[in-house]
Amino acid sequence: MGYAVVACWLLLAALVVATWARIAADRRWRGFVLVLTLGFSLVHQLVFATVTDAALVTFRYAQNIADGNGPVFNPGDRSEGYANFLWLVVVSLPKAAFGADIATSAVVLGVVSAFGCVLVSYFLVNRVTTLALPEGGERRPAVGVAAAVLTAGASGLAVYGPSGTETPLFVLLVLAVAYALVASRPVVAGVLVAAAVMTRPEGVVPAVVAGVWLVVAAARGRHTWWAPVGYGLGALVFLVPWTAWRATFYHHFLPNRALRPHGPDWSYLAGFSLAHLGFLAIGLAAVVTLAACRTHGRAAEARAALWLLFALVAGLTAFVAILDDDQGTSWRLLTPVPPLLAVAAVGTYGALTAANPSPRPRTVSRLVPVAAAALTGLAVLASLLSPDLLARVRDWRTHSAQLAEVGEWLGDYLPAGSVVSAASPGAIASRVGSQLLVIGAGAKRATVAVPDGDGYAQRQDCAAGPDSSPAATFRRIGTPFWITVYPRADEAGRLIDDLDRAPGFQYVSCP
Repeated sequence: MGYAVVACWLLLAALVVATWARIAADRRWRGFVLVLTLGFSLVHQLVFATVTDAALVTFRYAQNIADGNGPVFNPGDRSEGYANFLWLVVVSLPKAAFGADIATSAVVLGVVSAFGCVLVSYFLVNRVTTLALPEGGERRPAVGVAAAVLTAGASGLAVYGPSGTETPLFVLLVLAVAYALVASRPVVAGVLVAAAVMTRPEGVVPAVVAGVWLVVAAARGRHTWWAPVGYGLGALVFLVPWTAWRATFYHHFLPNRALRPHGPDWSYLAGFSLAHLGFLAIGLAAVVTLAACRTHGRAAEARAALWLLFALVAGLTAFVAILDDDQGTSWRLLTPVPPLLAVAAVGTYGALTAANPSPRPRTVSRLVPVAAAALTGLAVLASLLSPDLLARVRDWRTHSAQLAEVGEWLGDYLPAGSVVSAASPGAIASRVGSQLLVIGAGAKRATVAVPDGDGYAQRQDCAAGPDSSPAATFRRIGTPFWITVYPRADEAGRLIDDLDRAPGFQYVSCP
């Protein structure tokens, strides 16, 4: 698949550069290139194509919804172990209505959401560019194609498109909020920002940024004061009943997700910056250019829209760096940043050239497809070569498969009703069924603990487990792998005998 995505990029880049004038002049040709861009996006996503442990947690909640048990991980235990309510509901509906497979539905919906990000990037850039046009000015719809190509090349979006998680939907909602604001649809923006908040805790960032942007716009006379009021009402229409339901069902108002202030993780931010250097470079260039230019009239509206995009980038980055620990691979929580930078940078070029046409428009315009193609190529290379992207995802895929196998073993040989405490509860629970209760790591009432979330080990590990509990080590027969579990001390002998009955696992006592 690595060669396939490189070949798709080369084909798309050559086509966009060679036919840029035709893309600018012919609507049908733009549509054709956008379809090819979606194809490139699909191949880029298929390079990764791995369902994550976080998605498996959501799938178990969704299965319980479809089975009539409500949004619970274990029937009868009302604990909110998810932070993606809207995505949970969305992936539950096909199963509840048509009996569709939850994992397949989630993967398909994630890929479709990534496609939506590509298309909204196109329309958003064109909307910003149109705002800057003087009366009678010529529209420049081709610049939107450049933003779509860059968004399709964003590695984080490609990683999480087919992952089964809410990440691509969240990116789509953030871009859609920006589009609604730029299109002067504050009520729609309020509804969309409520959806973003219900999809990820980071949704509070676009909610605050959008509200502040509308208040400033109203104070400067770009909107009436009804705009921020309508925005707030649109958001509250969904947030109020959702909060009331959560208070009734889970008995708390705020999401069950701890956000604690901490110092920035500089190694995390440095790794992200290195892998997304092209996006950061064009974003920085756009910020400097935008700050240096003075605009008035319609161009000032476009300038305000661009600052909105940069404010979203800054807000999301600060939120993740200061308040949220990103436990996912490939900088999951920063996935919206590269598409936003792509839209903001291309939109800056489109708006400024629309407001101030170049005396050499053809020479200048050739830089756009060449730059977009080159930066997309760098993003593809980062996807394939960065140790934090494809290599990490492959490890992640292997570990999830191994833990799912461990979960099947535990489910088949532990007594019904046993409680399993796991560092990766989603993977462990994916093949357990309903005969066991699976909970997070560190629980004191567990029958068996599996504190290692990295799958099998290469050697026997006899280290004491949680609360100094003794280790029970098993060799995976026919492989060089080991797995260590920690049975409850008062039942250790019986539990080890039960697990040792499995033909694929052999108990080996610690020396």
